[in-house]
Amino acid sequence: MTEVTADTRVVSTIAELRGLLAERRAGGSSVALVPTMGALHDGHLALVRRARELADVVVVSIFVNPLQFGPGEDLDRYPRTLDADVAALAEHGVEFVFAPAAEVMYPAGPVETTIAAGHIGTLYEGASRPGHFDGMLTVVAKLLNIVQPDVVEFGQKDAQQVFLVRRMVREFDVPAVVDVVPTVREADGLALSSRNRYLDESQRMAALTLSEALRAAEAAAGDGLAEVLAEGAAAFGDHDDVTLDYLVVVDPETFLPVADDARGDAVALVAARVGSTRLIDNTTISLG
Repeated sequence: MTEVTADTRVVSTIAELRGLLAERRAGGSSVALVPTMGALHDGHLALVRRARELADVVVVSIFVNPLQFGPGEDLDRYPRTLDADVAALAEHGVEFVFAPAAEVMYPAGPVETTIAAGHIGTLYEGASRPGHFDGMLTVVAKLLNIVQPDVVEFGQKDAQQVFLVRRMVREFDVPAVVDVVPTVREADGLALSSRNRYLDESQRMAALTLSEALRAAEAAAGDGLAEVLAEGAAAFGDHDDVTLDYLVVVDPETFLPVADDARGDAVALVAARVGSTRLIDNTTISLG
């Protein structure tokens, strides 16, 4: 069944979405895909605005993918706000919202054939969330196959995800351009995340430690890796409500940790737990 809000259609089946997109392509339209898990915020809407600049038709998928949640993670409590999401997307001129049930995406239950994220998928977020990136790549591969977009939008906040998706698209010869939008932040520097809504007022203030650590790391970049790591970690010293998971500097081309004497562009990644909520952030730095 398809629901229509203004000029936005909410589509729940693969066959219907493919049929609608075939009609648009027959008229010469290009297609952009914005994959999301819903609970949309201004960061997602920045992706939508970019997609509208690059393509004639925008498809936003809203699917809380069970494959990328491990035991004890927040699958059941992950925010689901479909009505509000569709209303926001309608205001931004999105033509199709693809909101399938799990039974549509995985009709036989958990799939036996999955995309393996490889060694990089076991590091950083992958070390803390085993199997997460395999599940993410599997659902992204399915969405790319279903929609067959000309361009697919991701946010830089999820830097490891972006690296892995780009590599999959390249290695599997997927004919879609992966376009990346810079991290969208609150005025005080906090990176926008659907999980921010789990934070109470004091936790919200404590969460600023992640962006503070990245600013400290960036300021120390001219003094080399050791100073970057020391200054970034020091930002967590005065915050009892925040537990640092990792702070690491990686090569953007390989996503492996840089050497101690590395110089040039790198990406500083940070993850921490604020109360029971896990948050991530990153920034590009130039090691001197």
